[in-house]
Formats: sequence, C-alpha cells, structure tokens
Amino acid sequence: MKIDFHSHVKISKKSSFMPKYFQEMMQEAKESGLDALAMTEHFNTDRFYDIYDYLADNYTYENNYYLVDGLKLFPGIEVDVKEIGHILLIGDREDIIAIRSSLDHHIGKDQFIPFAELLDLADRFNVLKIGAHAFRESTPLHHHDYEQLKRLDALDLNGKDLYTYGVNPYYDKLTSFANQLGLPIVAGSDTHQFFQYGSVYNTFETACDTIDQLKNNIEQNQYKIEISPSLDVKVKSAIFVKKILKSLLNKDGVIEMGV
Repeated sequence: MKIDFHSHVKISKKSSFMPKYFQEMMQEAKESGLDALAMTEHFNTDRFYDIYDYLADNYTYENNYYLVDGLKLFPGIEVDVKEIGHILLIGDREDIIAIRSSLDHHIGKDQFIPFAELLDLADRFNVLKIGAHAFRESTPLHHHDYEQLKRLDALDLNGKDLYTYGVNPYYDKLTSFANQLGLPIVAGSDTHQFFQYGSVYNTFETACDTIDQLKNNIEQNQYKIEISPSLDVKVKSAIFVKKILKSLLNKDGVIEMGV
C-alpha cells in the first residue's frame, strides 16, 4: 500500500472547499500510483467542516477511512502550536472532528494551543501523532522539549522541505534528529496541488484499513520511504500552479475560471 501522510484538499486556508478541485486531486493521486492519503487539512482553514459535510454526503466511510473511487482517504488535521510548529493528527473522522471542535478558542495566531496541551488533547483519542516539517525555517519543531517530542508517533519527511533544502542534506539531518528522539520517520508530500503527489510517499508491506494498523506497521518498521527522482519537478510545478490558482480566487475563495 502506497500512502502519503501529509496532504491537503484545498488550494489555501482562505480558499473555499471546491468539490470539483477535490475530485481532481483524488483522481490525480490515484494516477500517481497512490493507494491512500491522510487528509491533514489545516485546523484553522476557512470553513473546515464543509469538507466533512461533503465527504459524508458523497462517499462511503468504513473502518477509519473514506473510500473515494478506490482511494483510501484517512481523516486528519494539521494543528499550529503556540511555541511554533505544526502537528499532524490522523484518526477516525469523529475523533478528528472532536479535536477540531476542542480548538475553537485557539484559531488565531495569538491563541494557538501550547504543544504539551495539544498532546494531552490528542492522547484522549486514538490518533497517529506526527511532527511536521521539523526543520522548516518558518515553522520548525526541533526547538521543543525533547520529552514532549518523544510523545509523538513519528516525524514528517516533507516533500516541500526536501525540495527547498536538498534531498540528501535534509534527509540526513532529519534522520539524526529522529534517532536522538527514538522516533520513526514517515513521508508526506504536503501538497495543495496534485502535481506534488508521488514526490515522496510510504510503501507499506500490507494494506492498512485502520489507525491501529497504521500505527503497528510504523512501530514495527514494516514500510519503506520512497522519494521520486522527479521530486524537484513535481514540487516546483505544484508551487507554480498553486500560485496561479490562488491569484484566480474571488472574494468568496472560489476560482473564477474552471479548474
């Protein structure tokens, strides 16, 4: 099973959720060779719940994923913390929605939830906790207390960061950090635009249908990380197209020209 653990289904936080764009993203994810995605949309994206309303109305939910035309879509969320940093939480849809509801008073930049408090909240649910882009200059994670970081289930090998900082230097730096913490690494493209799918992903030895299965396979190292030789082209193209699409958004956050 090929899975991307860090994926978005909106162009940006300020854009509306557009079903046609979502459908195109899912189709392209399949055509890139992926079998599954973790949909880790930003917790403070505009109209967060529109995504789940649409999914509930249009797709079957079984085990811990939506089945979207043959692609497994695991619910998730990306949360900003007060001390700077992003955490990915992946779990059952009811758990993800409950976590989002608990963050209603932490939406603004001056209101972000403290890291330890977010971990305490996450521990109330059966979720996979991943530290996102640990060495990204704008939103790093490496500065946090190591004992708190060790409460995570894994660190994110991020497609955008591999492009920005160089595949080998960044992978080596993240691996050293992960070893210090005793944490595994999982891969996520961090895409908002479909060209980036397949830039980096995980190949699991067996198919996973539940969060427990994902956790067990990660803990037992029953997977390998794949980095596309075309990573630079994929990420650069996605960044360019995303920029164009954002320029076409109207005041309601909808693309004025068809996607």
